[in-house]
Order: sequence, then structure tokens, then C-alpha cells
Amino acid sequence: MKNSDASRQGAAVPRLRRPWRLAAWFALATLSVGAGYGAILPGAGAALAAAREGQGASSRPDRILLTWSGDPATSVSVTWRTDTTVARGLAQLALAGASPRVEAEAKTVDALTEPTEVVGVRGVAGGMMKVHYHSVTFTGLMPDTKYLYRVGDGERWSEWFQFRTAADGPQPLEFLYLGDAQNDIGPLWSRVIREAYATAPRARFLLHAGDLVNQAHSDEEWGEWFSGAGHIFAMIPSLPLPGNHEYADYPPQGWGETRSRRLSVFWQPQFTLPRNGAPGISPETNYWLDVQGVRVVVLNSNEDVGRQAAWLEAVLSSSPPRWIIVAHHHPVFSSARERDNRAVRETWQPIFERFGVDLVLQGHDHVYARGTAAPAAQVDGGAGRGKIREVGTGPVYVVSVAGRKMYEFQDDGWSRHGADLHRWAENTQLFQVVRIEGNRLRFRAHLATGEVYDAFTLEKRADGAKRLVEEEPEVNLTLSSAPAGGRLSLR
Repeated sequence: MKNSDASRQGAAVPRLRRPWRLAAWFALATLSVGAGYGAILPGAGAALAAAREGQGASSRPDRILLTWSGDPATSVSVTWRTDTTVARGLAQLALAGASPRVEAEAKTVDALTEPTEVVGVRGVAGGMMKVHYHSVTFTGLMPDTKYLYRVGDGERWSEWFQFRTAADGPQPLEFLYLGDAQNDIGPLWSRVIREAYATAPRARFLLHAGDLVNQAHSDEEWGEWFSGAGHIFAMIPSLPLPGNHEYADYPPQGWGETRSRRLSVFWQPQFTLPRNGAPGISPETNYWLDVQGVRVVVLNSNEDVGRQAAWLEAVLSSSPPRWIIVAHHHPVFSSARERDNRAVRETWQPIFERFGVDLVLQGHDHVYARGTAAPAAQVDGGAGRGKIREVGTGPVYVVSVAGRKMYEFQDDGWSRHGADLHRWAENTQLFQVVRIEGNRLRFRAHLATGEVYDAFTLEKRADGAKRLVEEEPEVNLTLSSAPAGGRLSLR
């Protein structure tokens, strides 16, 4: 469920309501519903002003997004937005089948709908308008089962969307990992997530490593993020984490005398995520869940990293499954000029190494980089196998970028801390496909055009030690010349 900070001058904050649960009247599922709310202040977004009209809420559902807030095998959450003419939000759910007679089989339930005041909107009289956010969590679902759902108000419905619940327990798992979107989201990030979906259409979830937008409180930019992905967000659950650009001063200048840097006021209205994070950290920005034999741990590197350390140790030591994936925004080893996230490295890296985390997925630096905390013994894999690195029990660290904004790569953020850099790229948009099956994890970094740029397989032994087997990429270029505006390099 969403919650709200204390009321701030110049913006109305609706009162908190707790989630409530409906008793199932048929065996398909038990449904619980909740809503998102909070005063929302869009930022300037001057370059996106022309798209403002297309982002306005209407009576038809938009910004439909699947997430998980509970067990992925038995539940899924959906959030959407309308204008205030929709006083009652509804959701329908049915088992997916080949018959088009869906309505007769569907269960209809009410969503808890809350008004959300949006201020500072350009092109609107007085700069103020109101929208409604709605959210529903379907629980009591059957594992590894395909369902249909739609959202609306009884007259105006979205199309029917299909999703599949996760399997209960260890099963082969594939997911997509995307670095920063941030800039030119509609024009350029959209091609990346669409190519990612075309490459891995059966991915179980999307992991977003922060900086989803550039201006935290910009309604226009969040609208671009949703429209860039289109129906993908309504079919595959997202696991987002906040980057530094999800924080900004609130409220905007001229809308109140008291301002402070805070999490995007859109975050909790539009994301329904686990609320099991460290005490004192913004809810739904730091959480964990298990999906098909993999523990996914999301950290918030924008807030107190020390406060999350004890929580992280507890999560990693509490009956973890075979594979552990950790994600946060600021990298342990920085790959861009004049950057160093010392607190993250000194506080979290020893925990990652001690508890045998397998993969640490990051953003922020607007380059691609992959390596380990220390040099590994290398052996020849022999015929048909690539180079093999004995990497011990610690993780592979990856930094990636999906959007337009690019930085120049520098390796001193790795070398001065004794880390071993395996592969890097700059001025390159990428997405990553991770597949886990049994004792193997296969990682592939794809260019925006689909070619595999980096690939490796982790093979995990019973004692937790891992060997990393390099795979031959489809692209292995060094281009000394580039289009006007910057260097293009792939290593």
C-alpha cells in the first residue's frame, strides 16, 4: 500500500487509508485491494511541454503497471490512473483460456480509490488538477498459472492483459535488467525496452536500476516512461528502485515556503511494492522477495546505507535460496570520471562478499562495466569453452545504462580498489537478460539493436564457490571515430 509524508504547505494530502481485503466468493483467488495517493508536483520538463496534452488523465485507465508486493507465486499487484470522473475503480480477474467469453468467468472487485492533487501543471488553469490512482493486489492465485485481468470503472475498461504467476520453488527463471532511462525517455529509451521485450518475451520480471526519470516530480517524464514501455508494463511485473534523480526539492518554488529534498511524490502512488525494508528508509524503496529459487534484494543507496546494513545481513542469512541477486543505484566500483561511492563500498561490499551474493546490478554511471572485487585465477576452458575465471564466493558487479545520457568511461574506480574489470563500454545503450537454471546463471548484455555485447555463465558449486565462463560476444569492436557529439567505444 501507499502512504504519505506529513502534509506540506501548498499541497493537499489525502488521509491515510489502510489496505482491506475482500473475501473470495469463488475458488479462483482471494483479492485484496489498495490505492495510491499523495500530493504530486510535476517538475519543469520544458523539453517535454509539447507532449503535455497526451499525458493528461482521462476517464479511461492509463499508466497500468504490474508489480509484486507479496509472494510472486500466489499474488500480483496492479496500479493505474484516471481522472476524477472515475469515482469507483474496478478490476476483473479470470483464468486465461482460449475462449473469448472472459466476462462470464471473471471476478469483479472494487479498488480503493483516492484523489491525488497535482499542482504546478503547465497548460492547466491555475496550474492545478486532480487525478485518481487505483491499485489492486490479487492474492490466493495458483502458482505458474496464466491469468487475464482488466481495470476500469464498469463502463470504460482497459483491454484484457495476460500475466503468469511465478512457479512455487526453484524453477528456471529469466528476467530483464535495465540501467538508467532518465533522459529522452520517449524518443530513445523506448526502443531499448521494446527490443528487450522482443528478445526475452517470457521474462518473469523487469528490474529497473534507478533514475527512471530525470526530474523526480515531473508528470510529463513519468508519462513518457509509461508510454515508452506501453503494454509491457501491464504484462510483466516491474521491480523498480530509486536513483538520485528520483529525489528532488518539494514542493516546487512558488508552491510553498518549506522545501526539502525528498523521494518522488509519484513513487508510492504508482508502485505497489513489498513493505519489508529497513526501518527508517522510505517504504517501497528497499525490499526483498523470493522468486523461483532466487532471492532478489533491493537497496536504496540514496538514503542511510548504514541503517540498511543490519537489515541486509538479516535478509541474506535467513534461509536464502541458492541464488542471490542484489540491486541498487550507486555502484560499488565507479566507472565514470570523479565518482566514488565510498559509503556504499565500505558498508555493503563486505556483506555481499561474506554472504555469497552472486550478482550486484547497478546504474548511475551511464556506462557499461562488469567485473569482480579481486583478480581471479584464469584457466583455459578448452575446445568449445571460453576463458574461465575462478571467482570464489563473491559477486559479479555490473553497471549498465539504457537511456540516452552517456558519460566517458574511466577504470580507476575499479583499479584503485584492487577490483578486476572484465568488460566495459561507453556511449552505448544496453539491456541485460539474466537466466538462472539449476547451478548455472547465464548473463547477456545486449546492445539497443539486439546484438550480444557481453556474455558469461556463472557455474556454482555446492560450497558456494563459482567459476565464471566467458562467452564469445556477437559484437567486439573498438571504434576510434564517432558521430558528431562524442566518442563511441566498445571494449
